[in-house]
Amino acid sequence: MTARPAETQSILMTGLKCRCPQCGKGRLFNGFLTLAPRCEVCGLDYSFADPADGPAFFVMMTMAVPATAFGIWIELTYEPSLWVHFVTTLPFLLLSCIPPIRPFKGMLVASQYVHKAEEARFEIPRKPRSERTSPPKGVAVGDRISQDV
Repeated sequence: MTARPAETQSILMTGLKCRCPQCGKGRLFNGFLTLAPRCEVCGLDYSFADPADGPAFFVMMTMAVPATAFGIWIELTYEPSLWVHFVTTLPFLLLSCIPPIRPFKGMLVASQYVHKAEEARFEIPRKPRSERTSPPKGVAVGDRISQDV
C-alpha cells in the first residue's frame, strides 16, 4: 500500500511537530533526542524506528553551506582575529545545527512508519516441508547408503 501525497504530507508534518505518526497526538520523544518506547495515546510501539545518524547528516548537509559562507564573509569583510570567529561563527553554527535535529529525526521516524521501513535482517530461505527431499523408502534417516560402482 502506498500513501497518497496528502497523507504523506500530513504524516511528515506530524513528524516535524514531533508527534506520533499513527495518531498525530502522542509525543514522539522522551528527551531531546530520545525516542519514547511507545505512544501514550494510541500505543504505537516505536521499536520499528531506527533513524540512526540520518538527522545529523541532513542537518549538517543543509547548514554547512550557510555557516561556511557566513564565516568566510566575516573573514573576507572584516579580517578579524580568531576570537571573533569563536564569538560569531561558532554560535551561528551551533544555533543553526542543534535545534533542527529533533524535527528532522521526527520526520525520518514518520517516513519510516509510512514506508514500513525496518532494520534489515538475514533470513535463510527454507523450502516448505512438502518440497524437501526425503530419504528413499526403506532407508532410515541415520543409515548409510552404499553405492556399488
